[in-house]
Amino acid sequence: MCSCRLLTRVSLTESAKMVSKRKLSESDEKDEIAHVLAQFKSESGELLESPIDLPLNITSENLQLICNAFIAKNDSEPTPYTFFVKDVEVTSNLASALKNAVLDSEKVLEIIYQPQAVFQVRAVTRCTSSLPGHSEAVISVSFSPDGKQLASGSGDTTVRFWDLNTESPLFTCKGHKHWVLCTAWSPNGQTLASACKTGEIRLWDSATGTQKGKPLVGHKQWVTWLVWEPFHLNPHCRKLASSSKDGDIRIWDVVIGTCLINLAGHQQGVSCIRWGGTGLIYSASQDRTVKVWRSEDGILCRTLQGHAHWVNTLALSTDYVLRTGAFEPAEVGRPQRILSPEEAQNKALDRYKQVQQIGPERLVSGSDDFTLFLWNPESDKKHIARMTGHQQLVNDVKFSPDSRLIASASFDKSIKIWDGRTGTFITTLRGHVQAVYQIAWSADSRLLVSGSADSTLKVWNLKTKKLHLDLPGHGDEVFAVDWSPDSQRVVSGGRDKVLKIWRY
Repeated sequence: MCSCRLLTRVSLTESAKMVSKRKLSESDEKDEIAHVLAQFKSESGELLESPIDLPLNITSENLQLICNAFIAKNDSEPTPYTFFVKDVEVTSNLASALKNAVLDSEKVLEIIYQPQAVFQVRAVTRCTSSLPGHSEAVISVSFSPDGKQLASGSGDTTVRFWDLNTESPLFTCKGHKHWVLCTAWSPNGQTLASACKTGEIRLWDSATGTQKGKPLVGHKQWVTWLVWEPFHLNPHCRKLASSSKDGDIRIWDVVIGTCLINLAGHQQGVSCIRWGGTGLIYSASQDRTVKVWRSEDGILCRTLQGHAHWVNTLALSTDYVLRTGAFEPAEVGRPQRILSPEEAQNKALDRYKQVQQIGPERLVSGSDDFTLFLWNPESDKKHIARMTGHQQLVNDVKFSPDSRLIASASFDKSIKIWDGRTGTFITTLRGHVQAVYQIAWSADSRLLVSGSADSTLKVWNLKTKKLHLDLPGHGDEVFAVDWSPDSQRVVSGGRDKVLKIWRY
């Protein structure tokens, strides 16, 4: 009997020890940090090194260090990266990015890394100059490709050049007989083209403010858009394309002052055109179509259909690099060597190819039907994505300089941000109380500025996806806004007839 009791007592104490051990091991497991087998992968699909064992609490800063160590460039300055797992950005650590994801322990987790701009643009915070001079509303404002010159077009029929060092008027160019509706800088920054409501196009020398050659006449109604041939295709900047309410697109030789090709095919007015880096011209029309033309011979390649109303605006994923040509924003502040036309052309071509590594040239179109379409226009008639969400017409759309994001501005008072490759909706930026007319990106793709009918400019931070700064100051609607490619300034103009320059 005693021996039986003794055995029972021994077994009970052993089982108690076992239970306590199990609890101890469970608590140890809770304290132990979970790990995952991961591998870095570039946007283009290239795998970086072999898979490594990472703790789930690893921060994005530590991922930066590991990624830079793997890539091991010769540059003294490490490249900043953004990391994504299962299409979710890693903002704090891996665990928070994966909290809603189901992990398969047998599969390697792919961490997509995207290089960011090495330089960082400071947000403009104050108005340094209000530049009066125009006697009617300012309709268009634009910086030259290197950001060192500024031009504006107005309802008072004049084009004005402004001195950015003294922030004062430089030249007043007279010749147009009606409102100046659009302006466009040549990629070498030496010529400004302007077009007015009579359908006439004039060319101005940016160094002297004098008119170059005779006016380019041919359009039967007002000109809606001007665009130059990309610098890497022709460093001499001889060809200019214009679109008009008359439904035609004309390609001009600005040296001899004649129309080379007339692209006719749209049933109604053409509202916007873009000249792509492969020599294709894209045109958006009120006939609800986008057409793709070959610039060498004017052949219509394909018609992109899908919109149910007027197509108002177009943007290319390569717009920024085509606009700036051989000018590299990251080199601002460094001593610059004057390049020959051939050297500059090669540099512009290298910059274009670098942007193309992310993917082929993509086109986004915005319409009065409240939607946007993302296209791969060089090869496909079918859209990549139909982007819905706006409650009013889409007035302006822009790709970020790194082509990873798309921003669209609408009369519904909001700006929406979309993925530049898939067209997936990311977020809505709300703050304006009236229609948003125009938007412009900073050179590092981290900030966005918008101008609105509510008379304010707003600066948005794309990291936090929130309003960064509110910039009141205009006395009426802000029609035009531009951020200089050298990142130093923002310019805005509108109904109050004043240009405002904003700086950090």
